[in-house]
Amino acid sequence: MQCYNVALTDYKGQVPLEAGRGRRKGFDMDTAVAGSRPENSVRSASTMRRRPSPSEAEAAVRTLIEWAGDDPDREGLKGTPERVVRAYEEFFAGYRDDPVALLATTFEETAAYDEMIVLRDIRLESHCEHHIVPILGKVHIGYLPSGRVVGISKPARLVEVFAKRMQIQEALTSQIADTIQEVLKPRGVGVVIEAAHQCMTTRGIRKPGVSMVTSRLLGSFRDDAATRREFLSVIGSPRSAPHES
Repeated sequence: MQCYNVALTDYKGQVPLEAGRGRRKGFDMDTAVAGSRPENSVRSASTMRRRPSPSEAEAAVRTLIEWAGDDPDREGLKGTPERVVRAYEEFFAGYRDDPVALLATTFEETAAYDEMIVLRDIRLESHCEHHIVPILGKVHIGYLPSGRVVGISKPARLVEVFAKRMQIQEALTSQIADTIQEVLKPRGVGVVIEAAHQCMTTRGIRKPGVSMVTSRLLGSFRDDAATRREFLSVIGSPRSAPHES
């Protein structure tokens, strides 16, 4: 078995996409915005909306500042709308990346390696689609290759593509696992996410220290108890997600 601990650095993809499975070259982020759900629930092209310009987005931030009760023209806030828009470009960069293309390059010269490959503790930074506040945690990914493998950084980059969208954790878990299964066609895939949601730790019920655990098991990870036990043993018992400072 190969097992890796991953510290993921920033990744800026170059291939534009349209949600879930992604639309490759030719998709214009300046004229349309797509959702982050899989293909069967993405809006059709005829209902896709025009992407607002940066100046329109900055005006919206000014409105929110005024709504909150402050003056967007005072010294400390003058540049805030522009900074927020730039930050959103980073937070939601995943809408511009194609997860399928990301896994396209594979390797078959593996010396017939056919045991489990696991990447654990991949840093997760996403945003809840209900309140647009951070989801912070870690992702564990395992798969049983079937004749070919993918570069070690690619599963971690796949996490980044889907995380840099407005998400719910359940969908994020499924998207990562389903994409690996669809593209690599391994004998099995397992994805487990442990994360803290600031939508419930800093507002609403206000329960810090709570983490949510979701899993998606496909192929032998679901059907074979020994494979499932091996994967869960390697990643360890779910631990507390990183707490917000």
